[in-house]
Amino acid sequence: MSTEEQIKDYIDSQPEPKREDMQKLHHFILDLMPACKLWFLDGKNSENKTVSNPNIGYGVYNIQYADGTTKEFYQIGMSANTTGISVYIMGMNDKTYLSENFGKKIGKASVTGYCIKFKALKDINIEVLGAAIRYGAEQKP
Repeated sequence: MSTEEQIKDYIDSQPEPKREDMQKLHHFILDLMPACKLWFLDGKNSENKTVSNPNIGYGVYNIQYADGTTKEFYQIGMSANTTGISVYIMGMNDKTYLSENFGKKIGKASVTGYCIKFKALKDINIEVLGAAIRYGAEQKP
């Protein structure tokens, strides 16, 4: 199954209205990052145990570990959670930047060092989310 098919199946598996919000957000991110690499992580580890929610990823950045090794990973991610949707912005050097620059303007969302979590798209300002995603996509850690 292709990455695009896995993403479609994952989004289609969500209950409404989360499904519609995730579909809109998926297309919104693709409009912001049209040539990006797409990822789908099913949330399972090498023993096939669930260790996280499935994630859709956009773009590429290299995680650098303390031992000097690196791993290719997505730069922007989206996932359904029990109460709504999470958007991950990976590779942020300044862990206060998102909350300080977008937290007050985004609407009803929880903003941490790399995650913006909200219940529904109607609760947030999508243009502010787009600005945060664009900023994150431009970061080169």
